[in-house]
Amino acid sequence: MAVKAPTIDDLLRIGRGLGFKLSTDDAEAYRRLLLPSIEALERLDAMVEPSLPVKYPRDAGRRPSREENPLNAWYWRCEIHGAAEGPLKGKTFAIKDNVCVAGIPMMNGTRLLEGFVPNIDATVVTRILDGGGTILGKAVCESLCFSGGSHTADTGPVRNPHDQARTTGGSSSGSGALVAAGAVDMAIGGDQGGSIRIPSAWCGIYGLKPTWGLVPYTGAFPIELTIDHLGPMARSAADCALMLEVIAGPDGLDPRQPSQAERVAYTRLLTGDVKGLRLAVVQEGFGQPGAEKDVDEAVMTAAHSFEKLGAKVRSVAIPWHREGMSIWTGIGAEGALATLINGGGLGSGWKGYYATGVLDAFARGLRTHPDDLSESARLFTLLGAYVHERYHNHFYAKAQNLARTLKGAYDAVLAEDDLLVMPTMCTKAPLIPRAGASREEYLAAALGMVSNTAQFNITGHPAMNVPVAKASGLPIGMMLIGRSGDDATVLRAADAWQRNFER
Repeated sequence: MAVKAPTIDDLLRIGRGLGFKLSTDDAEAYRRLLLPSIEALERLDAMVEPSLPVKYPRDAGRRPSREENPLNAWYWRCEIHGAAEGPLKGKTFAIKDNVCVAGIPMMNGTRLLEGFVPNIDATVVTRILDGGGTILGKAVCESLCFSGGSHTADTGPVRNPHDQARTTGGSSSGSGALVAAGAVDMAIGGDQGGSIRIPSAWCGIYGLKPTWGLVPYTGAFPIELTIDHLGPMARSAADCALMLEVIAGPDGLDPRQPSQAERVAYTRLLTGDVKGLRLAVVQEGFGQPGAEKDVDEAVMTAAHSFEKLGAKVRSVAIPWHREGMSIWTGIGAEGALATLINGGGLGSGWKGYYATGVLDAFARGLRTHPDDLSESARLFTLLGAYVHERYHNHFYAKAQNLARTLKGAYDAVLAEDDLLVMPTMCTKAPLIPRAGASREEYLAAALGMVSNTAQFNITGHPAMNVPVAKASGLPIGMMLIGRSGDDATVLRAADAWQRNFER
C-alpha cells in the first residue's frame, strides 16, 4: 500500500483528538519531522513478511446448498486431504470459521469479513492435516464469536440437531451441530467464555477447553488474548484426547506457550481406571438463578456415579466462583475493545504471529460498515468504550489482578482434589429467538449463559463438557475442571464416565 505523509490538517485534527494545542506552524514542523518515519514505513511495506506454511493442495470449495446444510451449520464446504498416514487418518474435521484455512473463505460470522480469503493455514489446521485428517469445510460461528447462542451469525441461525427450533449454543455453533449430527468426526472449536463447552453441552457432545496456551492460537481471530482458547469437539472423550495429542504443544509463534514442552500421549492414559480419583462438587455451580432442577439433579447424580468406579466425591464451597462473571466482564469489555475495535483485530504488544491479511480485511470492513456489527458485538463495544473513556483501564487492570485470586480459590481445592464438578449449562437448550425478536430478546439469548464457564477462561484451567443425561429429548452436560496443565486427568475421567455410564 502507498504510505502517504500526513497533511497539516491531518495533524491538527489528530492533535485535537489527543488534547494537544497545536498551531498551524506546530503542525507544519511536526509534518517535516515525520517525513523520515514515513519513508521508513514505505521501506517496511516493501519487505516480504514471513508466512505460515500451506502444505496440502486444495481447491476453493463451495458454499453449501440448503439441501446439504439442513442445520445451517456449514459456512463453506471443501475437501482437503492431509498426510497419507498419521493418527488422524480416516477422520473428518470441521474448522470453526474464526480459524484461517488458506484458499477457503473466512467470515467469522460477520459480513464485515465476507469475501475475505486467507492465504495461511492456522497452526491447528496444519497439524490436523499433518496427522492425516481430512477437512470437509468451515463451520459457522457466531458474529465475531460474541454470543453463547446460535442466532447471531450473518448467515442465519444454526439449529440444534436434537430439536431444530432450539439453539446449539455458541460461539462454536456450527462445530457443535456438525459433530452432533455425525456430519464430521471432530471439529475445532474456540472458547473465550464457554464457546466450546456451551454448544457441546446443548448438542450432547464432548468438548474440551484446554489449559490456556496448550494449543497454539496462531492463525485464529481473537477476542482477547488472555482468554482465547482453541480445542477439540467430538462425540467421544477418546477422540478429544486423540485430537488434543495432535494439535497441542508449542509452535514457536504463540508467546503464551512455553518454548519447550513434552508432548503428552493423552490416548494412552485413557485406561478407564479412576479408582482413588478425588472429585469436588462445587456447590456454587448448582442452584444458580434460572437453573433448571432436572439439570442440577442429573449432574449431581452423574458426579456421584464416579463412586461406583472407586473414586471419592465430596461437596465443597468456592464462594469466589459466583464472582467470576464480574471479573470476566472487566476483562472482556475493555480487552475486546482494545483487541478488536481499537486494535483492528489483534491490538499490539503481541510477540506472536500477526495474520496481517485478516487484520487488514477486518479493519476495512469495520471502517466502512461499522453498523454491520451484531447487536452483541455492539453491546460489548459500547460498554468497553464507555468504561475505557470514563475509567481508563482501571477495571481491566483490577480484573486481571483478581483473576489470580479467583485461580487461587480453585487451586486451593485442587490441591486436595483432582477435579471440580458442576453443570456446564444450568439449563437445557432454549428456543432460538423468533424472527423480529426485540433487541432485549435477541441479547438475552446471546448472553447470560456463561455463569459456570467463563471463570475458567480467566483462570486457564482445563474444563470439559461430558454429556450425562437427556430430559425432554435435550442433552444435559456435566463439566469437569482440572489443574492447570493436567488436561490428561480431565480426559481420563470423561472417558471413564463414557465407558461405564453412557447410554
